[in-house]
Amino acid sequence: MTQNSNYRLLFLASLMSVLALAFILNSPSRAADAAGDWPMWGGTPDRNMVSPMTGLPEAWDVASNENLKWVSNLGSQSYGNPVVAGGMVFVGTNNEGGYDPEHTGDAGVLLAFREADGEFLWQALSEKLPSGRVNDWPYQGVCSSPLVEGDRLYYVNNRAEVVSLDIQGFRDGENDGPFTDEVATSEHDADIIWRFDMMEEVGTYQHNMANSSPVMYGDLIFVSTSNGQDESHVDIPSPRAPGIIALNKNTGELVWEDNSVEDRILHGQWSSAAAGELGGVVQVVMGQGDGWVRGYEALTGEKLWEFDTNPKDSEWPRTRNNVISTPVLYNDRVYIGNGQDPEHGEGIGHYYSIDPTKRGDITDSGLVWHYEAIRRTISTAAIQDGILYVPDFSGFLHAIDVETGQQLWVHDTFAAVWASPLIADGKLYLGDEDGDIVVLKPGKEEVVLGEMNMGSSVYSTTVPANGTLFIASRNKLFALARQP
Repeated sequence: MTQNSNYRLLFLASLMSVLALAFILNSPSRAADAAGDWPMWGGTPDRNMVSPMTGLPEAWDVASNENLKWVSNLGSQSYGNPVVAGGMVFVGTNNEGGYDPEHTGDAGVLLAFREADGEFLWQALSEKLPSGRVNDWPYQGVCSSPLVEGDRLYYVNNRAEVVSLDIQGFRDGENDGPFTDEVATSEHDADIIWRFDMMEEVGTYQHNMANSSPVMYGDLIFVSTSNGQDESHVDIPSPRAPGIIALNKNTGELVWEDNSVEDRILHGQWSSAAAGELGGVVQVVMGQGDGWVRGYEALTGEKLWEFDTNPKDSEWPRTRNNVISTPVLYNDRVYIGNGQDPEHGEGIGHYYSIDPTKRGDITDSGLVWHYEAIRRTISTAAIQDGILYVPDFSGFLHAIDVETGQQLWVHDTFAAVWASPLIADGKLYLGDEDGDIVVLKPGKEEVVLGEMNMGSSVYSTTVPANGTLFIASRNKLFALARQP
């Protein structure tokens, strides 16, 4: 190797160190810890559902207004999780809330409310796809949880478009670009910065809905394309379309893509990615529609490893699952479970701890532990003080030793669970389909602190921000805070 080559390698190593340090110091996760916001799904790029926030309520009563700060109406169905940033709360739903009388009928809607009092500020409305329920199921609305960095918001709408918005909407009187062709430009409308149509640009064909919550590293945004089967539940119209893409956050340009799933999609692809340093390498990790979870080098998209979350003798749909939950990155490990579309009901599930420092097919070499006492899950874990907490769709919350995979206890919510647990202020919050929020004390023993009903189903996860809990039920957004 020449002396110039040595210098070049030293320069590249120094550059990567600077980039990694910049990521750590400037990522939305650090801003969330410092400012008390919750700017993305999971709060931080590693997606661990844990917050250092204190002073949060343990009990409330939405009927009597006990510890109720404010409540605002959503649409008739809400599956997206709220995020809080810049003094605003953003949440996806459908158009049944009727915030703009000039835009009626079914549509996907991202709503922005003022954090302090719940006042409606603006909405981003997306028309339904003409192809109908095969790509855009009626009244499901926007299922993506946005990502906010500074004055920019990123989300995936019901049309499988990755969209960047100005968080001020048109309330600031400016039409920021490069996209400047908005039809609706009132103070209650969204200001689009750029838009990337995944169906048009990379040929995806989402099954029933597009559902991915973006995660960021440096200048890159990572999302699942939701590519899947058609109405026959057999054919895959776009087997060459990628399962994951990386876009430039400033321009919306495609940087890299990967299609490791190819034509092996079992149903749809509805997981979201996590990002973080694992074994000294910044990785993007995502579960995919063939039941495998994969890790990529964040900047280049090089596939580093893949892991099959199903036993080799499993068969779809009875015993083989795809992956809908989001992986959690924690102490150089990846934690992920598998499951199916809730319409498929209950069934056998699997949960894993994976070593992402291995390379290639690491189904055997990367297995740390396998927890089999779980049903299908679409939820994401919370890990604190050596214990992993994850619910399954059947309504059981499992407390598992994070190092050994041994079960510590199981709590029965007596209802289906779509949501993920949140740990904050010495409490664990978990919502269910009956509309109940159970509050437990995290630890090695099961301790229930209370249970409150929100009036309708809770499909989303409780969110903490600036001393307040935000909970989206099926049709309302609640802000809960301790009253003096």
